[in-house]
Amino acid sequence: MTETSLPADLADAVARAHAHAPFLDNLLTREAALVADLEAALADPRAAARAVAGEMGEGARLRIERRRLALLVALGDLSGRFDLTRVTHLLTDFADEALDRAIRTAILERTPDADPRGFAAIALGKQGSRELNYSSDIDPILLFDPETLPCRPREDVQEAAVRIGRRVVELLQARDGDGYVLRVDLRLRPSPEVTPIVLPVEAAISYYESQALPWERAAFIRARACAGDRALGAYFLDAIRPFVWRRALDYGTIREIRDISRRIRDHYSQAQAFSPGYDLKRGRGGIREVEFFAQIHQLIHGGREPSLRAPATRDALAALAEAGRIGLDEAQDLTRAYVALRTIEHRLQMVDDRQTHQLPENPDSLDNVARLHGLADGAALTDLLRPHVTRVGAVYDSLAGEEEQRLPSESAPLEAKLGAAGFERPDGAARIVQGWRAGTYPALRTPAAREALESVLPGLIDAFSRAPDTVHAITRFDAMLSRLPSAINFFRLLEAQPGLAQLLGAILALAPTLAEQLGRRAELLDGLIDATALAPVPDIETLAAGMRRWEPGSDYQFQLEFVRRFVNEKRFALGAQIVAGAGDPLEVSTGYARVAEAAIETLATATVAEFSRNHGVVPDSELVILALGRMGGQALTHASDLDLVYLFTGDYAAESDGAKPLGAVMYYNRLGQRVTAALSVPTPAGPLYEVDTRLRPSGAQGPLVVSLDGFEKYQRQDAWTWEHMALTRARPVFGSPAARARVQAIIDAVLRGERPDRDIRAEAVRMRADMAAHKPPKGPLDAKLLDGGLVDLEFAVHVTQLVHHAGFEPQLGLAIDALAGQGLLPPAMRPAHDFLTRLLVTMRLVAPDAQPPGCATQALIARALGLGGWDEVVAQLDRTRQEVRECWAAVRGPA
Repeated sequence: MTETSLPADLADAVARAHAHAPFLDNLLTREAALVADLEAALADPRAAARAVAGEMGEGARLRIERRRLALLVALGDLSGRFDLTRVTHLLTDFADEALDRAIRTAILERTPDADPRGFAAIALGKQGSRELNYSSDIDPILLFDPETLPCRPREDVQEAAVRIGRRVVELLQARDGDGYVLRVDLRLRPSPEVTPIVLPVEAAISYYESQALPWERAAFIRARACAGDRALGAYFLDAIRPFVWRRALDYGTIREIRDISRRIRDHYSQAQAFSPGYDLKRGRGGIREVEFFAQIHQLIHGGREPSLRAPATRDALAALAEAGRIGLDEAQDLTRAYVALRTIEHRLQMVDDRQTHQLPENPDSLDNVARLHGLADGAALTDLLRPHVTRVGAVYDSLAGEEEQRLPSESAPLEAKLGAAGFERPDGAARIVQGWRAGTYPALRTPAAREALESVLPGLIDAFSRAPDTVHAITRFDAMLSRLPSAINFFRLLEAQPGLAQLLGAILALAPTLAEQLGRRAELLDGLIDATALAPVPDIETLAAGMRRWEPGSDYQFQLEFVRRFVNEKRFALGAQIVAGAGDPLEVSTGYARVAEAAIETLATATVAEFSRNHGVVPDSELVILALGRMGGQALTHASDLDLVYLFTGDYAAESDGAKPLGAVMYYNRLGQRVTAALSVPTPAGPLYEVDTRLRPSGAQGPLVVSLDGFEKYQRQDAWTWEHMALTRARPVFGSPAARARVQAIIDAVLRGERPDRDIRAEAVRMRADMAAHKPPKGPLDAKLLDGGLVDLEFAVHVTQLVHHAGFEPQLGLAIDALAGQGLLPPAMRPAHDFLTRLLVTMRLVAPDAQPPGCATQALIARALGLGGWDEVVAQLDRTRQEVRECWAAVRGPA
C-alpha cells in the first residue's frame, strides 16, 4: 500500500501531516515502510512500533520505537480513527513500558545476574492518570527498598539507587539522530532541592505522613505504580493513602490549589485573554482549570466516597456528576471543553514535537495549526475553542470565588459596619470579634489561625446578620470557638463552602441542641457539604453500606470510630433539615430511626465478628435484637435513646466452639454487653446512643440476654400489662430473616391473646397516673408529657390494641389508621399524632426545655408544623390536647 492508495481518511491525514507538520513530514519519510502497511499498523500501534529490526542498545531501540509510535498516534488522531482516550492511553502505556525497560536495563547493566527488583517508579500527573499528551514529559517519583535493591559488593545502597536513577534518566532523555524517548522531570519528589533523585521507600512514606505540603495531596490523586518493582510501588501508595484521601478534609489544601491557579493566571497574564498567543494549558478557562475543578471536588468528597477517586479528569467529572457533587451540565461542558483543548494541544505539539501549549501569535503559524486540524484558517480555530474557554472560565470562577474583603480592624469602624449589617448589639458583637483577633482562645493563638479567621470573617458576619437572632448567632459561635483546640480547618471549610455560613448562622441562632454539639465537634459541619445532606436519608441497606466503608484491614476500634462519625454527621444533618426548612419533622423522625437501625446492624455485625475471634460461635444459634418504644415505632427524636431487648436462639445449654469457649447464656450476655458498649460508649468521635435495656424480661433484675424460649415463656405467662403495651411497638432489627420471623411470630401470638387475662384498662390507668406523678411535663410545650400529649395518645392506642386484639402496627400512625378504620378510635387521632410528633421532634432541637421560645424560634416551629404563625401553633396544641384527652377518657372508661 502506498500513500496514494490509502483510504480517504488516512490519505487526508497523511497529506495534512506532510503539509503542516515538519516533524511528522520527516517521520513519514523515514518510516515509509511503516506507512506502506498503515492500516495494519494502526490496528495495533504498540506492536507495529516495537517491530524494529537489528541489534542495538535498549536506549536506541526505545528511541526508534517512540518515533514510530509518535507517527502512528498522530495519523490515527488526525484521521479520526483514534479518539482522545485512545491517543492518551497509547502514549502513556508506551511511557510506562519505556520507564520499566529503562529501570530493568539500568539494574542489569550494574548487576547482570540479579533479580531487577527493589526499585519502583510512581507516575504522577498525566502519566498517573493515563492522559499524557503528544510531547509530554513525565514526572515520576523514584523509590528504592534498601533490603532488596541489587548492589555491587561493598557498595552503599543509597549510592547504588542514585546511580541507577541517573542511568534511567539518561536512557530516556539522551538524544541522537533518532530523537529521544521521554523528557523526565524529577522535581515532584519531596524537597527536590536537597533530596537525592531516588528515595528510600520508608523515608518517603514518613515524609508524606508528617511533612508534605498541601498541594502534594492533589498531585497524588493521579498517582500510580507504573514501572519497576510494582509491588514496592503499591506498598508505598497503600501506606500514604490516608494522607491523600482524608475523610475530614484539610481545607487549606483547597485554598492552596486555588492559590496555585491564581499564581498561574498571574504568571501567564499575557496569555489570559483568548486570542492568538493564548495558553491552552495555563490560561484562564484552560486545561489546568478543568483539572483543578475536578481535583478540588475530589479532595472534598473523595475521602468519604472512594468511587470519586478516579485519576483521569473526564472519569472524575463523570463520577462527581453521578454522585451529585457537581452539576451534570457542568460535567458535560467541562468534558467537551477538555477534549477540544487537549486535541488542539496535540496539534500544536505535532508540528515540531515541541512541548508547547500556546496558540501561535503569528497569523500564518496559527493558520498552519488550524489546517493541520482540518480547518480553513486560524479564525475558524479560535471560533472552535472560544465557547469552551469561556465556559470553563465561568465554571472555575464560580469555584474560585471573589477576591477577599476584610472587615475594618479598628473598633469604631467595625462597630459601625456591624450596625449597618443589622446586628442588634453591634457594640457587643464588635468586642467579640476583636477578642477573636486578639487570639483570646487557644484555637486562635497562631498567626495562621488568625489569618484564616480574617479570610472567613466577612462571610460569617454576613451570615450572622441574616440570622433570625444575631445575638444568639455570634455568642454561640464565640462559645464554640472557645472550646475548639484548632479552628483553621473549620475556617477553611466555611471559606470553601460559603453557603454553609448561612446555615451555620441559623443553627447557632435557633437550635441550641445542634449548636452545643457543634461546639464540641466542629467537624460535624463537614457532613453538610454533601449535596444530599438536606435530602431524606436513604434506606437502611444504603446507610449500612455507607457505614461499612472503612479501609480493608481496619481494626474494631477504627470501625467504631468510623460509624460514630458517620452517624453523628447524619443526625446533625437531619436536625439541620428542620432548621433550614428542608425536611418535614415526621420524615426527619423516621430518618433518625433509619440511621439508628443501620448503626445497630453495622455495629452488632462487627461486634459479633470481633467477639467470635476469641470465643467462636454457638452452633445453631444467633443473637437477635428487638427494638421497642420510639425505636421500634421508627419515630425517634434527636435526643431519643434506644429501647432494645437482646435474645438468642438455639439451645441455652450449648457451648461456643472458639479457643476460649463459653456456655451459651454467658456467651450471649457478654456479647450483649459488648453490643451495648459499641452503641453507647463515647470515643474521640463522640457518643452515639443511650441504650435502655430495662424492657427485657424481668427488667433490670433479669439477665441482659435471654433465650428465645425464655422470652416466649415470659411473655405468655409472666409479663405485666405495661410490658405487653411495650410489645405493641416491638420490631426485630438484627438477626437472620429466619430468626427475626420466629421472634415476630411469638410477638404476634402474644399480642393476639396468648397472654394472661388482666384488667388492661385499670392497670393502664394506674400506670399513667404513676407516670404523671413521677415524670411531670418539662414545660407548657411538652408535647410528650402534657395531659393530652403523645403519652396519653400512646396509652389510648395500646390499650385499644390489647383489648380488641387489633391494629398491631409498630408505627403509631399506622396503628391509629388501622384502629380508626375499624371504628375503634376517632379518625382525628391521626392528625393529632402527626401534629404532636412534629412538635416534639422540632422542640427537642430548638427549645428542649419546652418553654415558649423567642419570636424567631416561634416562626421556625410554625413553619415546621405547616402553620401560619405562633398563635396558630398554640391554638392547634390546645385543640389537639383536648381531642386526645377526650379519646383517652373514652378508652379508659369511667374514673
